[in-house]
Amino acid sequence: MKFISNNNLTDPTLNLALEEYILRSLPDTDDYLLFYINEPSIIIGKNQNTVEEINAEYVESNGIHVVRRLSGGGAVYHDLGNLNFSFIMKDDGQSFHNFKKFTEPVVRALHKLGVNAALSGRNDLQVGERKISGNAQFSTKGKMFSHGTLLFDSEMENVVSALKVNAEKYVSKSTKSIRSRVANISEFLAEPITVEQFKQFIMESIFEGEDDIPYYELTEEDWANVRKLADERYRSWEWNYGRSPAFNMRQTKRIEGAGTFDVRLQVEEGVIVGAAVYGDFFGRGDSAEFAAKLVGARYDAGALKAILDDTDLAFYFGPVTAEQWLELLI
Repeated sequence: MKFISNNNLTDPTLNLALEEYILRSLPDTDDYLLFYINEPSIIIGKNQNTVEEINAEYVESNGIHVVRRLSGGGAVYHDLGNLNFSFIMKDDGQSFHNFKKFTEPVVRALHKLGVNAALSGRNDLQVGERKISGNAQFSTKGKMFSHGTLLFDSEMENVVSALKVNAEKYVSKSTKSIRSRVANISEFLAEPITVEQFKQFIMESIFEGEDDIPYYELTEEDWANVRKLADERYRSWEWNYGRSPAFNMRQTKRIEGAGTFDVRLQVEEGVIVGAAVYGDFFGRGDSAEFAAKLVGARYDAGALKAILDDTDLAFYFGPVTAEQWLELLI
């Protein structure tokens, strides 16, 4: 594995573009590790409806970036007190959804600092009942990344104020508020350190046993391509917000082990003429591709079940059954 420096950039559009560029363009003969810290921003999951995830007035008045990422999962708040890590590698067919594999090196490093972190639920790292990290994954053309946040010294009031919370997501949680559920890693340290010292410690721990940390040096051509991708995708209103069509039927439900699903249909004269699926689920496929399969179908259980039975639902949404999906549609 080789480490790639982001040159201490804090622009989230450039950092997400860099991550995607590494995934799609660098040789797959090596695995890569990328760290980045973003200035205040909300990073939206691939399958989410942006306007329903953010407190727009607060975001605008505080100059907070809103950027959609490639991976699924929920919206997260980033600032200069939050360290992000990304493992980028070949998809071996066994690693997607295996969050333990990618969080274990980070957990080991945290343990060395006296932080008793552990993987909890699908994709969170927690200290006791307090969340310190969320993780997500993306896979394409035989390659993947697994990335996560590390709340080190974030402004917690901004975390609370910038995001809207779907109450459905917390139905099964014993503590209800974001403020009571999340924590900064700095709270658990015996001795104070800076976020830069924390970053260096995590990197050295991950590469423990190496005489020198191996680097992959990006060329100026690489950086030009990263900047181009940032302009074309991550600074695009269409990518970050998109247009949300009108729907006359909506069903929201949390499926244990898979995530929260928000299904919207436009049904006219008994036929589905529009469909969209939002949520914090993880899948390899594009949910819009699945939604397109529903358009033109009769809105009845038999017709929809036939579509579901003929669809690899796990590819799009992770561990869900046709029966669970039918309940979302009818």
